Amino acid sequence: MELPVWFEVGSFVVLGLILLTDLLLVLKRPHEPSMKEAGLWVAFYVALALVFAGAMFAFTGAEFGGQFIAGWVTEYSLSIDNLFVFIIIMARFSVPRKYQQEVLMVGIIIALILRGIFILLGAFVIEQFSWVFYIFGAFLLWTAWKQTQDEGEDEEERENPLIARIRKVIPMSEKFDGGKLRTTLNGRKVFTPMLIVFVTIGMTDLLFAVDSIPAIFGLTQSAFIVFTANIFALMGLRQLYFLLGGLMNKLIYLKHALSVILAFIGVKLVLHAMHVNELPFINNGQHIEWAPEIPTYVSLAIIIGTILVAVVASLLSPAAQRSKLDARLEEDARKSRSMSDVD
Repeated sequence: MELPVWFEVGSFVVLGLILLTDLLLVLKRPHEPSMKEAGLWVAFYVALALVFAGAMFAFTGAEFGGQFIAGWVTEYSLSIDNLFVFIIIMARFSVPRKYQQEVLMVGIIIALILRGIFILLGAFVIEQFSWVFYIFGAFLLWTAWKQTQDEGEDEEERENPLIARIRKVIPMSEKFDGGKLRTTLNGRKVFTPMLIVFVTIGMTDLLFAVDSIPAIFGLTQSAFIVFTANIFALMGLRQLYFLLGGLMNKLIYLKHALSVILAFIGVKLVLHAMHVNELPFINNGQHIEWAPEIPTYVSLAIIIGTILVAVVASLLSPAAQRSKLDARLEEDARKSRSMSDVD
């Protein structure tokens, strides 16, 4: 089965216009969105993704529609993990809250361009070499195991060697100048730290793509579905950053859920590789017919079920309850101080 060309072209045109409109709105009115505004934008992009999924079901069939939903949910859930690092980056570079939307938007566009190249290369390799599924599957299983470890959090805060080199080579001011990329310092044009922030956000998201792109290729081999699922996941990520910023520390079981999802897709990829096996030293180069192919609807149910269990368990955990109590006590203290000031 192949997707209609008119559907693919039309989808990219519409999504491109939406991204352009979103970018212009951010550049025209830089501000820190309220919880209500961020919530409405997240709801808009989720609804948009569901409308697109409905169009996939209507114009391309249930199989492609199911693959898109499974891929989008997977990419969105894996992208939530990016928010932990984004929060660290924003805090480290002391990016003013007013301009964080702009930083995230530009970083996301950079990530989409890099991911597009990554996806095209991945689709070509998969089409030419079916044995690459063994490598993808093994890599995801290793990633899932590594993600269950608590190590490596301090490494996220260290400056990337490339970023450190950029600082030494390119003339740069010490402070931000609004949302500008360049400013005038002592009579000459120099870059602001905003350049480093853009590069850091883009590179960070590309590193996360090393895990997520093989994962979604385990759910579909359509480069179009892989790319559109990434677009929808990243478009909603910017607003989710402001909506869930204070909630991220409460989702203590999210990383474990993502490990389960990556491990499941890793197993699915290995089974698929066995099913289409062509390696001469495995089963004499013949397909392993008994290796089961996991249906799309089963993958979707496992992915959504894992995320829901992790979120509910996190919110009901003692750590989340303590956090809620601390927030309530802090709010009561703030009200008491306000009443004292009035008296």
